[in-house]
Amino acid sequence: MIKRDTWIRIIKDFSEFKLPEMVERDIKISELPIKRAVSIIGPRRAGKTYLMFHEIRVLLEKNTEKSRLLYINLESDLLIGCELSDLRTMFELFYEIYPENKNKKVYLFLDEIQLVAGWEKFVRAVMDTENLQVYVSGSSSKLLSKEIATGLRGRTITYYVYPFSFREYLRAKEFKIEDYLSSSRKALLLNLLNKFLNGSYPEVVFFEEEKEKILKEIMDVTIYRDVVERFKVKNIKVLKLLLKNLIASTYFSVHGFYNYLKSMGIKVSKNTLYSYVDNFSDAMVLFTLRSYSESYKKKEQTIPKPYFVDNGLLVVNGIESKGRLMENAVFMELIRGGFSTDTSLFYFDSQKEVDFVLKEEGKIARLIQVCYDIDDFKTKERELSALVKAGVELKCSDMLVITYDYENVEEYKGWEIKFSPLWKWLIS
Repeated sequence: MIKRDTWIRIIKDFSEFKLPEMVERDIKISELPIKRAVSIIGPRRAGKTYLMFHEIRVLLEKNTEKSRLLYINLESDLLIGCELSDLRTMFELFYEIYPENKNKKVYLFLDEIQLVAGWEKFVRAVMDTENLQVYVSGSSSKLLSKEIATGLRGRTITYYVYPFSFREYLRAKEFKIEDYLSSSRKALLLNLLNKFLNGSYPEVVFFEEEKEKILKEIMDVTIYRDVVERFKVKNIKVLKLLLKNLIASTYFSVHGFYNYLKSMGIKVSKNTLYSYVDNFSDAMVLFTLRSYSESYKKKEQTIPKPYFVDNGLLVVNGIESKGRLMENAVFMELIRGGFSTDTSLFYFDSQKEVDFVLKEEGKIARLIQVCYDIDDFKTKERELSALVKAGVELKCSDMLVITYDYENVEEYKGWEIKFSPLWKWLIS
């Protein structure tokens, strides 16, 4: 139970809180004409709190009195053990301190809300009875989605926050994209692209000299602690081995990893390994991509490819391959663009692999290959022949090769294939 004095202190402290400087994100939260909660979901350290601060700033710039706004960080040491009843006490005290707000619209921001069991009951109740807009954030995709669907009965609009996109990264570095670039500006842009490919967690972008330290902390503290504590993982050694194996692999089979552990004399069930993979996915650190098939059963039987929410997690674990880092960056940009690994984003493997298959409006809309070095004849032939083979099988003529810095439109065996530099595709 949180003491009354603690809540008073938190509420009054916010009235004096100065908002930090912020990089404008690509995410734009709409002003809702109907009563719906805004939920902001994303991995730890991706910028959910700062997106809330941005919304607070927008409201203040519209001359909303700060006394009508309240931000609560539920990860605060002061709020350890916060329960549903404590949220009700907090809200009652807010009106007690600012009684004039009873006749005004108020704005409530609840950060890392999943830490309070039953939070959705509180949010639904205040939405039903008070004139307010509620914003909630969390770093558990399944938990929040389930609670939002059941507890709020769909009365929410959800935004997903990930580490900086390349557009946001350039904004943070104060690099303005121009239609025509001089040689020196182009060289600077490619230098920034190389840095972006090494990770774009906001902290890493602003404190480059501390990059390795920050990334190791995210790995060791945030990821492991979140997964271990949230899901009560007992076999931490296996969990760490699993994550390192996922990072080192371009394909990942639980069965193969199970046999690897068995050969080392480590006993663990396959179900446990599947649950650990799900735990990393729930923490929004890991995504798994399946090969395209019109049959759901066949798709689920394909070997998944692991992708990660930020390249920094790969780099800090020794991944240096430019091709791998480019592919992961392209994957995350597709996720930011709204593609889903459940319904609209796949790879394709029919003896020759295509990195990404995009499905829109019920049909295959585009095929994408990612290739760092397109100058090598054998490499180029391999990538293009795979695209054309997939194009024929999937009846798709929109084919794109994303390169490091090559741009062209070429004909290959009667098919038109576009080549786009990664930097240009990422900002388009």
